[in-house]
Amino acid sequence: MADLMRKIKTLGRKIVESGSVVEDIKKRASAKQRRIVLCEGEDKRVVEAAVRCVEENIAKIVLLGKESEIKAANPGLDLTGVEIVNPVTSPKLDEYAALLYELRKAKGMTEEQAKEQAKDNTFFGALMLKAGDVDGLVSGACHSTANTLRPGLQIIKTAPGVKSVSSFNLLVAPAGGNKYLDDGLIVFADCGLNPTYTAEGLADCALATAQSAKEIAGIEPRVAMLSFSTMGSAKHDNVTLVQEATRIAKEKAPELALDGELQFDAALVPEVAALKAPKSLVAGHANVCIFPDLQAGNIGYKIAERLGGFQAIGPICQGFAKPLNDLSRGCKASDIVCAVAITALQVRDEN
Repeated sequence: MADLMRKIKTLGRKIVESGSVVEDIKKRASAKQRRIVLCEGEDKRVVEAAVRCVEENIAKIVLLGKESEIKAANPGLDLTGVEIVNPVTSPKLDEYAALLYELRKAKGMTEEQAKEQAKDNTFFGALMLKAGDVDGLVSGACHSTANTLRPGLQIIKTAPGVKSVSSFNLLVAPAGGNKYLDDGLIVFADCGLNPTYTAEGLADCALATAQSAKEIAGIEPRVAMLSFSTMGSAKHDNVTLVQEATRIAKEKAPELALDGELQFDAALVPEVAALKAPKSLVAGHANVCIFPDLQAGNIGYKIAERLGGFQAIGPICQGFAKPLNDLSRGCKASDIVCAVAITALQVRDEN
């Protein structure tokens, strides 16, 4: 554990000294040069983000929509280097429609319905991703979460061994850092997707979030399974759920620094951990917090953001077989650029 702590503190210093966390993410994404599809060419923020991603060399961008309309609506933007694809006239449409039919025929979809559905920008983007023609997908700037997640679940589906997708937020401490976080970073999940969890689903969320923390935030994860109880201090079905999720997660990933159930103060504050969970290697040092349900997670990250001054990046989807992320409809172009960079970092080489 001492070696692990030294490694994390060294990494934390590197991140702080290299500038902002977002710039670090963008720099690492740039080195990978992934191909990311943005599905909403009708949205000026998305078009601006596409241009910025190319100018900053963050990723190769495919923008979906009618080229003439996109250029007419954005006369001040230089779209050189942005590949624009119109799903309706694409030579790949028939191929993608056939792929969609094969994926959905057991659910009653006809070939004609598949052809029509494949013309939808988000479905077309998901089919590009499924076919391996792009590495990741970002959508949702002007469409609902359901509009993004539905083709994700129907076409991309979940990663092997994962029963449900989840989301996480990366929280960045304000200037001056935070005394409980060596590198000023902490990851919260699930803050934006699943209202409730089974024990197995919560365990999957914990394991996916630990992996995301390592890949996206560059931190060695120490995962706290949160509750209103610490190590059996309270008895309730909600506590039992977290205890069972902890057991499952430990069985699936025995090498992972993960423990629970822990109250938030026991997870973060060494002095409290020494009293409430003295035998835990995670308590007092957690940098990944798994909330027991969406209500707690969503409330928690917004308290950190509004009262604690943390910058909240996300929510970012995880658990899909290939990277697919949903945007907030209130997002700025800079948020979309960040989402593209994070999506690029989620791509695994085998994808």
